[in-house]
Amino acid sequence: MPFLLYFEQTKETFLNSWGLLILRVGVGSMMLLSHGWGKLMNFSEIAPKFADPLGFGTTASLGLVVFAEVFASLALIFGFMTRLATFPLIITMLVAVFLIHAGDPFGRKELPLMFLISYVTILISGPGKFSLDRLMFKKQMDF
Repeated sequence: MPFLLYFEQTKETFLNSWGLLILRVGVGSMMLLSHGWGKLMNFSEIAPKFADPLGFGTTASLGLVVFAEVFASLALIFGFMTRLATFPLIITMLVAVFLIHAGDPFGRKELPLMFLISYVTILISGPGKFSLDRLMFKKQMDF
């Protein structure tokens, strides 16, 4: 389990941690506020007509997307179980890019691709020093 929480990496610098904090809070907040919150607040109206690219049903598909866009984004913002939180977000963006917008022009795929790149960067880099993960797993994260 600890492997899912952090990877071996070189000693973090102060500026690296600030950069990761800005990335986590910025990307997490944009996803939460611009995409997830509206879906959560209007769940019952959106569910019947929501896309179902994986065949789970429209309500289940929306539920999975809301989980990623709201709850995983909150975890990302606070740096809580950060690497685990990126998985549902990465999967959601992969579905958006390669299934939902598969036939669309690049301009429609650009935003989910930017989110995808950001989430993969956080998965690889970890949460940085300014995170709940750091507070909870300090001994394991000291390099």
